[in-house]
Amino acid sequence: MSAGPDDIGVHRRRALAAMDIGKAWPEDSLWLREAVRALPRDEFAPEALWTWDGHAWQRVLRAGDSRVWARLVHAGSDDATITEITGGVPSSSLSCTSIVVDMLDSLDLQPGHRVLELGTGTGWNAALIAYRVGPTGHVTSVETDPTLATTAAATLTRAAARVDVRAGDGTLGWVPAAPYDRLIATYAVDRVPRAWIEQTRPGGDIVFPWTRLGYFALTTGKDGRSATGRLHGLAQFMNARGTATTPTHREVRADRDPDHERPFTRDLRPLHDDAHLMWALRLRLPDVLFDTSADTHGVHARLHDGAGSWATISTPPTGRAITFQGGPRRLVDEVETAWDAWTEAGAIGLYDHGMTVTADDEQFVWAGDPDSGPRWALPAPAPITIG
Repeated sequence: MSAGPDDIGVHRRRALAAMDIGKAWPEDSLWLREAVRALPRDEFAPEALWTWDGHAWQRVLRAGDSRVWARLVHAGSDDATITEITGGVPSSSLSCTSIVVDMLDSLDLQPGHRVLELGTGTGWNAALIAYRVGPTGHVTSVETDPTLATTAAATLTRAAARVDVRAGDGTLGWVPAAPYDRLIATYAVDRVPRAWIEQTRPGGDIVFPWTRLGYFALTTGKDGRSATGRLHGLAQFMNARGTATTPTHREVRADRDPDHERPFTRDLRPLHDDAHLMWALRLRLPDVLFDTSADTHGVHARLHDGAGSWATISTPPTGRAITFQGGPRRLVDEVETAWDAWTEAGAIGLYDHGMTVTADDEQFVWAGDPDSGPRWALPAPAPITIG
């Protein structure tokens, strides 16, 4: 049985009501509320979705369980809908609604704009863009996966959304329709591809997720080869297809016993709920991945470097937190050192950070002032393959 109008409608109305109550709509882009209502997520969702049952990813068919399918499509405003699994990990999704609308707000779209989107996916984001730019604008969307590109193009046609979908390598942009007034990527990159800047008009905006940290909005310079701007929000995004998959904490630890143990004497809660601290640590330790959880006993953390070093911080029912570390690096020690350095520097807030790409392709994140503030060079580009 396919999902009926009642199933979809109920979840759709609940999702929109949650956005209204949570005031998740950007105040400066009132058109987004209208666009999301006119182009609901369910019209762009595939027949098969995926959900995590605590042990593995499970496929949910619209024809098999319409209510669960509808609930996954219209999940919470901060929840993505997984639409594809490749090699046991999510490779495509309908991004969470709050991030979609925030990034489009950062893009500052206007009627008549020429826009390049990179990462078509299901086509929903492209449809929202087309709604805004209207009949005098033009939207090109590039998707690496030819099958996804074909499916999205058909979906967009059914939705009467004017989008030119192309299969290709998003890092190369799309030269035939350049230059663009706006460019947006829906997947994370380690460095800003040179083509994105060169294909965006001077004064045009580029919005993209950077690594696993957040998304930036840059404005291209008058020279057409440089760009600078600020961090606009925190979120985690999928990397470009073909990017090497990062091992999990379990894979790095590989059931090895710790070779170092000591008390963790500082308050662990900021590591869990202070976004400014989390940004600072990830910026200073870009190769260290960490996740945290909280229960009635306190906060727990797991860290690893994707290679051979790992650590855990556990808060037992009684007593102080304890850290266990293994491998050649002492990751908790490194975190504490970076934490102290951030505090001593004045605990700079995350929204005081920006990014600059020079005409010579020097790329760095800065804090406070782009010229005189501290800066961190962007990592070398990750290898990307097509197919």
